[in-house]
This record gives sequence, structure tokens and C-alpha cells, in this order.
Amino acid sequence: MAELVPPRADKPLVYAHLGDLHITDAKARNYLDFLSILVQLEVECSGRLNFIYLPGDVADNGLAEQYHLVAAALRLASVPVYTISGDHDMESGSLAPFYAGLPAHSLPLALTVQGVRCLFLDVCGPGQGGPDFRLGASQLTWLREQLGQVPAGTEVALFMHTYPADLRDATERQQLTALLAQHRVALVDMGHTHYNELANDGTTIYAATRSTGQIEEGPVGYSLISLDGGIVSWRFKPLDNSFPFVLITAPADYRLLRHAEQVVAASFTIQALVFGAHAVTEVVYWLDEGPRLPMQPDAHGVWQAEATWTTPFHTLTVAARDATGRLGRHQLVPALSPSQLLGQPGLGSDAVSIGAWEENGILGTQLGPNRNAKPLNHRPSPSS
Repeated sequence: MAELVPPRADKPLVYAHLGDLHITDAKARNYLDFLSILVQLEVECSGRLNFIYLPGDVADNGLAEQYHLVAAALRLASVPVYTISGDHDMESGSLAPFYAGLPAHSLPLALTVQGVRCLFLDVCGPGQGGPDFRLGASQLTWLREQLGQVPAGTEVALFMHTYPADLRDATERQQLTALLAQHRVALVDMGHTHYNELANDGTTIYAATRSTGQIEEGPVGYSLISLDGGIVSWRFKPLDNSFPFVLITAPADYRLLRHAEQVVAASFTIQALVFGAHAVTEVVYWLDEGPRLPMQPDAHGVWQAEATWTTPFHTLTVAARDATGRLGRHQLVPALSPSQLLGQPGLGSDAVSIGAWEENGILGTQLGPNRNAKPLNHRPSPSS
């Protein structure tokens, strides 16, 4: 039990999510994009990431040679990589090539990173889940035990291939969503959809990042996600967009408000991360069209400021300039009232999707296997 006590979290949990790779061969566009993303993360985000997350469907056909390509590429990464299985990884009928070819941890996996309890599940492998999106009795028991052991006040992030509501077994769906609500799980991060999407049931944020290998909407890229004192922040980074790249980690955007305590008070703290290889020369924030006010970095490189307001405002913007003179910015809409809480706890599905959020890279068109797939661009999957 002692190892479950989280270390002091002096900075947010921050990681990069690289959507379903669907790797086939070394000359394919998605493999080259995968290499480019890894290089970009290493050059531009070094020192900012706690880990990289691969959400399943790593290999398009679950073949050994496809995993060998992925493993070779991952040698570019200097941070830990956590990989779960997807239905395409089970295409050969076994996850043996997945485990033999990748530096993958055995699933399910539990670890604590920056004070956040991170639980990685297998909903596609035999003996744990199945090729058809099941948890299995032993893994459900494991999850229940893990959640029951989490120390009070510790946030939990769950990593699985699909929305909980996509599990095939109705009893498993009900038990999983009940556990999420009971333990107030902060984040469920998934692949499979092939489109960017965020959903909020009022307690848990559900995040899906578009595929790297089967692109049906928008540009190739990856998402950067943070958990900062229970506040979930998510933003998509197109591969070809420039740096610096800004991610506001606190306060919460109203669309990602998890509870009333995340409503901004008359005085509140702004925190932001700035990604980029060049030195940051200036970071400022402003409310609506108000004055530009300076932010300062703490010892961990998190930019901070104390803000106050007397008249209700709509937007918070943080902008950063680097040594080359390039600018990056992020804007969100903080919640000023508990009435802005969204969702219905316990659903575990995209029924509580926040819809389009173009500032953060969410187009809202749902072009992927869960909803509106283009038939020529995607082979049917178990939840199609």
C-alpha cells in the first residue's frame, strides 16, 4: 500500500498523445509522420513531457515486422512511452507480436506520475479484454481494487482504447461507468475514434485524439494534455504548425469544468506551459481586451500570474514570445459560475461531447469509425 502514496506534485502532469498509428511499412506516409512527430517532441518539448502515450492500433495488422518499425522509431524518445492495445493489434489473433516487438509494459498497468494515479487498460487482448472491447472479470476486479486503494485527494487518469460505453458487455459498461463516477476519475484518454473529441459528464473528462495513420479529418499531429491540480487541459498540436506552443493548464475552461471548486474566484492563479526549443523571452496574459500583464516562470518552468476581476469577463489569453521573435498563444473561456457545469455523470460516452472547439483543434465533424467514417478510408472495426 505504501507505494501508492503519491509524491508531491510540484508541476502538472504533462504528456503527449500520438493517435492510432496503424503502421504498415517504412515507406508509408504515416510512418514518416510518426518519425517527424517523435523528432519534434524531442527537439521542441524536451524537459516538458512526463511521457508519451500510444492508445492502441499501433500496427495496422498486428504483425511482428510492423512492431519492429515502431520500436525502432521509439528509440528517438527520451521520455517513457506507455502503449496499450487496440483491435488492430489483435488482428493476428494474439497480442504476442505486440509484446515481443514493442517496449510495452504488461497490461493492466498502474503507476503514479506527478501525483496522478495512471491506470492503463487492455480492452482488446485475450485473457484480459478480448478482440471485441471487453475488460474481462479479472481486469475489472483489478481496476476496482486499484481505485479503492487510491489515497484521498489523488487524481486518477484512465487510459483505454475506446469510450467506456463502447464495451460490448452491458454489465461491464455499467460497472465501469459506475466506478468512474464513484471515484471521480478525472480523465479517460482514448484512441479509436480517429477524430479529436472531448466529452464532459460533469465529473470525468473523456479525451480522444485523431489517428496518425488513418486520417479522416484535419491535419496530422498530436495532442498535449495536462492535469494540474485536478484541472484537465487538452490541445491539439498540428505537426506543421510553428512554435512556441502555449497550453494554459489553469484555470479550467468552462467546457472542461469538473466541479464547482474549479470556478474562478475574484482572485485566481493562471498557469501555462510554453513548448519550444528556443528560450522564452516574454509571456503575458489578458482578460478580454484588457491590458497585457506579465507572467513569471517558477522553478519548474511553469509560467504563472495572479489575476483579479471585478467585472465579469469572457476570455483568458496567454501569449508567449521566444528568442526568434515568434509568437504563440492559447485562449480559453474560464467558468465564472457553477451554473456552467456540464454533463451527466456515469454515461461514459460521447453523448456529453462538448462539440467543436477549433481553438483547440476539435472540428466536431466526427469523421471516424465511431460515427461518420468515410467508407473508402477506413476498414470496419468492432464498434463501427
